[in-house]
Amino acid sequence: MWAIGDLQGCLDPLVALLARLPPDARLVFIGDLVNRGPQSLACLRFVRDLVEKGRAVALLGNHDLHLLAVAYGIRGLHDDDTLQEILDAPDRDELLDWLRTCPLAHHEAGALFLHAGVLPEWTLAQTLRLAGEVEQHLRGDDVSDFLSTMYGNQPARWDDRLQGADRRRCVINALTRLRFVRADGSMDLKRKEGPPATAGDGDDLPWFDHPQRATRDDVIVFGHWSALGFLDRPDVICLDSGCVWGRELTALHWPQRTVVRVPCRNCHTG
Repeated sequence: MWAIGDLQGCLDPLVALLARLPPDARLVFIGDLVNRGPQSLACLRFVRDLVEKGRAVALLGNHDLHLLAVAYGIRGLHDDDTLQEILDAPDRDELLDWLRTCPLAHHEAGALFLHAGVLPEWTLAQTLRLAGEVEQHLRGDDVSDFLSTMYGNQPARWDDRLQGADRRRCVINALTRLRFVRADGSMDLKRKEGPPATAGDGDDLPWFDHPQRATRDDVIVFGHWSALGFLDRPDVICLDSGCVWGRELTALHWPQRTVVRVPCRNCHTG
């Protein structure tokens, strides 16, 4: 299987990348299928077709959830969004209904795939279970109410006693937005830069370097962190190599760990 980093509406690099992979390759898209790139609608249609043919799994990222929030009238468009073409498309409803069925986390061949990160307390099994809780609401009839309570940075720290919207928001923030955690395990969702050469900066740590991370013996493949770029460690692999910012789109052959990259030019429209 091949895991592919953040597309963000850049279809041409994806087509070029797939031309270098086996024609029957099984694919896992790490999230952020859309937004900021010039081909968000085409990307969404292309990936959906692959999923419906049984060739791919597509995970949800923060930009994909943003699209749903905009479509349901919960949020407005940002200046650098490239989502209007999707909102105006004749197959808009079919695409959005399909997007709501995409998972937040996926476990296969000994690796956990997700968009952003996990909290230190979560085991692999707990991460999948919590992702499933959120997915159930996202696919349900209460999706509008769910999306209306999705945003916010609190609670910043996990507690098994969390319930309702607070519980779901904490899970979503970890799985789709997380980069840094503090020593006490709480999320710092404001920092977006890459980590320093050492493990931490003050009280902040990259989420994967927290010394009490319960998933430290599991391999996690993620994206979301273009300032970090491609990272290949025994325990974590980051595949966001900044395609939408004119850098590269990366595919990882798992579990062989072979990497294929293609250049991305003229992707960012802002």
